[in-house]
Amino acid sequence: MSLSVPEQLTQLDAARQLVLQDSGLYPQIVQGILPIVGANARLELRRWGADFLAETFASPLLVPQEKERLSIVILQTLKELLENQGEDNNVIKSVIQAAASIYALVFRYIISNQHDSATWDHMTAIKSNVFRRWDTASGGIRVCCIKFVQRVVQVQTPGVVADPRRPEQNEVSLALVPREHPLIPPSRLEPEALGLLDRLLNVFHEETSDAILVNATLNCLGTLIRTRQNAANKIITAILNFNPLKQASSPMTPKLKVQIKSMEKTTRTVLMNVLRRNENGPFAGRIRQYIDRLAQTRFETFDEGSKKRGLPSEPTDGLDNAKRMRLGAELPDRSGPPPLPPGPVSHAQLFTLSGDRGLTSFDVTQLPIDLIVRITVPVLHRIEQPAVDAAINAVRSRYLTLKKTQAAQAQAPAQPVGEEEEDYEPDFEPTEEQIVNKTDNLPPEDPLRLPPDLALGPFKLPQPPPLTPEETEQIGKGTISRVFSMMSVLEEPSAAKRQKPGLNRLAGSNYDRDAWMTVITRLATRASAGLDEEDSGDNEGAESKVTIAQQTPKPSLSDGIRETLWKFVIEDFRARIPIAISWLNEEWFNDRIQSQSQDGPKIKKRPPKGHYDKWMLKILDSIVPFLDAKDKVLIRFLSEIPALDARVLDRVKGLAKDPERVTLAVNALYYLVLVRPPVREICIDALVDLWRNFEDARAPAAKLLKKLRPDVLNEDPANHAPPPPSADVIKHPPTSNSKEGLPSASVEGEGIPNTPNAVTAAG
Repeated sequence: MSLSVPEQLTQLDAARQLVLQDSGLYPQIVQGILPIVGANARLELRRWGADFLAETFASPLLVPQEKERLSIVILQTLKELLENQGEDNNVIKSVIQAAASIYALVFRYIISNQHDSATWDHMTAIKSNVFRRWDTASGGIRVCCIKFVQRVVQVQTPGVVADPRRPEQNEVSLALVPREHPLIPPSRLEPEALGLLDRLLNVFHEETSDAILVNATLNCLGTLIRTRQNAANKIITAILNFNPLKQASSPMTPKLKVQIKSMEKTTRTVLMNVLRRNENGPFAGRIRQYIDRLAQTRFETFDEGSKKRGLPSEPTDGLDNAKRMRLGAELPDRSGPPPLPPGPVSHAQLFTLSGDRGLTSFDVTQLPIDLIVRITVPVLHRIEQPAVDAAINAVRSRYLTLKKTQAAQAQAPAQPVGEEEEDYEPDFEPTEEQIVNKTDNLPPEDPLRLPPDLALGPFKLPQPPPLTPEETEQIGKGTISRVFSMMSVLEEPSAAKRQKPGLNRLAGSNYDRDAWMTVITRLATRASAGLDEEDSGDNEGAESKVTIAQQTPKPSLSDGIRETLWKFVIEDFRARIPIAISWLNEEWFNDRIQSQSQDGPKIKKRPPKGHYDKWMLKILDSIVPFLDAKDKVLIRFLSEIPALDARVLDRVKGLAKDPERVTLAVNALYYLVLVRPPVREICIDALVDLWRNFEDARAPAAKLLKKLRPDVLNEDPANHAPPPPSADVIKHPPTSNSKEGLPSASVEGEGIPNTPNAVTAAG
């Protein structure tokens, strides 16, 4: 038993709701409805089927692979619906929309399947049918045809290939088609697309523009401007030559006025989007001029405010006396405040300027004081100054009049007293006590509701509670992390802003990245210098009783800064090696100052804890594994740190274990021999050690030892065992130029090198 049309539509709607909930059912539903909504079906079924197909291929829920497969399935049905004689306009519009959605999918399928001519013939027949309807169909169908043509132009012109290795993820365009393709040769499709584009732009050159077609064309051209740069110049030029207000000179009906405004707004929106995407493009100046000219023309055409008759000149504070009788209007009441009542006057009556009984009878004391303040302050801000002045003058006039009346009554002579005491009636002489507020007789108000009338003294914030050591350490770590997070976003100072090195310049005065690094390094080295050491003179007996767990030193804030600074340098040591050099110069300088402080008063103190050797070796151990043969970071680091010892040279010699980094080790040692005379001998000894114990380093080391220590080359390297590494710092006596109490330039091996970074660290 066949179902009726309403029952079939009900089932089709249920199927539609099903695929909207689960997009994986689209393939089964689409293939199942095609026999029901074909060209021979009832009109209601054809309408539903065409709308469903257009909605399906425009839905983002259906994956592209399934769309491409289903587009081949529905081609025959779309072709039959378009070729059906006397087909309904709604069906035609939906079919053309579906064809516009699947054109790129079919095109991609044909690129990979060069011998499926039947599928391309169906698509070509649909395309020809749409082109025939473009100029002769109704307005709604022509809008759909414009969208279809836009898709054809976009597909049949070359686009940008993002990744040639994955063509399935690139945009469908003529750039993906092989030149020798038998079905879609580029030499034939590209001229067709350019011709369709010219036909699309022809709507701007017509004498009488259809607003619907113009708006549809403009909306489609925005996509072509964005995706097809080879056609963008042509499209923008055509839009700039179009005048949407050219029909404004003819007699304008309300319908024509709406159409002109619509075309003007759409044109302006498209050009503003183009300008926003490329504000410095070749058409930017012309687009700005066009938009300004369009706005001026629109203002002159549609602004009717200047053409209207002006308002009549009438008084603004009331009606004219000559018109009062004719219009039956009355002047507004502009009388002053009401006069005071006779007899005793209260404060409330003295300051009441309104005659409204509702306002005068309201008891303000029922409201809380904070609510009155919140209401009164905004109201006072909104009152105009002339109104405030008039109210003050009215109260002043009342007070002066009342004062004169009281003075006159006080000076009036009293009547003589009669013989009989019963006839004695004294004259009424009001005093100041009688002019009181009526609320004085009320019980006293709650003092909590009124602010006390006290003079405020100087306010001082209470002292903050003392912090525990754990809280201090936590807050310090948070501060350090915030400073280093800011360091990551600061830019390097330019060469023009960078200060020249020297002893007379100020370190950290430009508030740039270098200045912050100076602050951080000095916080780590100098801020807590001398505070972590404990006196040992008077507490020897007590210290002997301290357990081993208590003798373990706790990490200080300075050590936390040093640890964070070390991590910051190692994250990008090639770019941040100047920071490490400046930091180590500060550490060396601080260690020397602390060691000199022991030479003062003869107080038994613990020896100062040195930090330079520890962090210098830690930085060196962190960067050595990542150095390559062409790295110059090591040579710069070794040449600019303030002190070297045998432990550093042992790590440099360790590079020779890698055959690719032998040259780096030899060059670093030779550079130190040339530029750092205090460590010349131990560097030559290191070269001798390389020549004796490292086979790969023997040849380059021999070339240098031939000039530096030629007698070593006469020995047999096999007879010498590698010497044990030394940990002593090579020390030299201070020169005569060193000042008393300060280290000279040659102390501690070689002193502070004469480089910008070293000077910065010591400045």
